[in-house]
Amino acid sequence: MDLKLKGSIVLITGGSKGLGLACAHAFVAEGARVAIVSRSQENLEKARSQLGRVETFAADLCVPRVAAEMVDAVEKRVGPIDVLVNSAGAARRVGAEDLSPETWRAAMDAKYFSYINVIDPLIKRMAARGRGTIVNIIGSGGKVATPTHIGGGAANAALQLATAGLANAYASKGVRVIGVNPGPTKTDRVAQGLVADAKREGISEAEALKRTVQKFPTGRMPEPEEIADVVVFAASERARVLTGAILSADAAANPTVV
Repeated sequence: MDLKLKGSIVLITGGSKGLGLACAHAFVAEGARVAIVSRSQENLEKARSQLGRVETFAADLCVPRVAAEMVDAVEKRVGPIDVLVNSAGAARRVGAEDLSPETWRAAMDAKYFSYINVIDPLIKRMAARGRGTIVNIIGSGGKVATPTHIGGGAANAALQLATAGLANAYASKGVRVIGVNPGPTKTDRVAQGLVADAKREGISEAEALKRTVQKFPTGRMPEPEEIADVVVFAASERARVLTGAILSADAAANPTVV
């Protein structure tokens, strides 16, 4: 199936590691022109050594001005952005007993506003051009609460509402907005979360991993590349009716329709 992404300009936040990097590989394979963003120049250079010809931009997307300047820089250097994939930021996992107003706010900054600060200036440009697609990689924690991910889960839930609302508001302008909710995936970010889970349960990290894998009826944790396949399809015109959809990509680990 030709996804008709060749030559499209794709911006991926958090594109130097994990799911973002897997998405960058997938879009490059489709012939897209890819730009990736990370706070770390070192991580960007490592990613570029794997990806080949991609544009890199270092920016802290938790700062609205910096995020807007990054969007401007990408469009000046690469061209009008056709697809935005948001994969930057993750809230630090802490137990419920360790939550405070500061950790709640930090969770929203890390996950919610790192997305919104990029979406806000770019979706308005897309609307003015009459075209564009935004895919938000969110997470199943926005639907299924866990004791060590309440702050981050709240940010994920807010992103799902923002995704559906913006899709409805901008559909008439030719802009699509889609959410993808992965469950645990083989990434460093998930591995860090397992450390928090192990601490809370008083078990080893190996046991925490075993219990997580047992939740999957497939008997294994998904690979980042499998999530990237969903993202690339959602970003393509083949998925044009999916705007406003929040796609579950957790391999049936959470068998719920909520």
